[in-house]
Amino acid sequence: MIITDTHTHLYSEQFNEDKNEMIQRALDANVSRFFIPAIDSTYLPAMLDLEKSFPKNMFLMMGLHPTHVKENVEEELAFVKKWLDKRTFYAVGEIGIDLFWDKTFLKEQQYAFKQQIKWAKEKKLPIVIHCRDAFNEVFEVLEEVNDANLFGIFHCFTGTLEQAKKAISYNMKLGIGGVVTFKNGKIDQFLNEIAIEHIVLETDAPYLAPTPFRGKRNESSYITKVLDKLVDIYGLTPQEIAEITTQNSKDIFKI
Repeated sequence: MIITDTHTHLYSEQFNEDKNEMIQRALDANVSRFFIPAIDSTYLPAMLDLEKSFPKNMFLMMGLHPTHVKENVEEELAFVKKWLDKRTFYAVGEIGIDLFWDKTFLKEQQYAFKQQIKWAKEKKLPIVIHCRDAFNEVFEVLEEVNDANLFGIFHCFTGTLEQAKKAISYNMKLGIGGVVTFKNGKIDQFLNEIAIEHIVLETDAPYLAPTPFRGKRNESSYITKVLDKLVDIYGLTPQEIAEITTQNSKDIFKI
């Protein structure tokens, strides 16, 4: 059985003390494909080190995270473009709009989002969307840029059934993680109305640990708790969930 974690920050400082052991726990749990989102230029060395240490398992993305869109947005975007032109990445992400922490740079976030979508289309790459308190703003951009070359993953989907269907209409898979196991997560109440062909698994480690680890550091091995919840929701076996969601990830990332 192969399980794919489509979104995990394994280079996070929270793993500095036990990174190799934590990754081995995931490998022992049949998690063997890890897709690594970018945040900003400062994290790339750690991402490259991760890839060098586990070349058969780590698949890197390149992008500027919306919460890291600041006054130096042009400089950071130039860095993204330079690296997209320099080597292979498997997605442009994570990109999008986040209005939870700060609305100061909304215009800059919108600009960065559109620019990076443009580069993804030019490279024929998927996008991986970060959306927090910004569904309307994200959908507004997607509507503007929607065409046959737009595809990707709506990372950490936490919206409504209507928003799920809208995201899928833009050729997005839904990234389902620990939130689906929360009592107040809500998405578990309607996910069975979404065909599993639209679903990929993720952890967003070290964030959003699933029940029973909620509130603690998340890690990729915990994706089995997400998989178990989808077994309950869809009435399929763990093997079937793993196979279908891994195939969905291959359809997106082309690997």
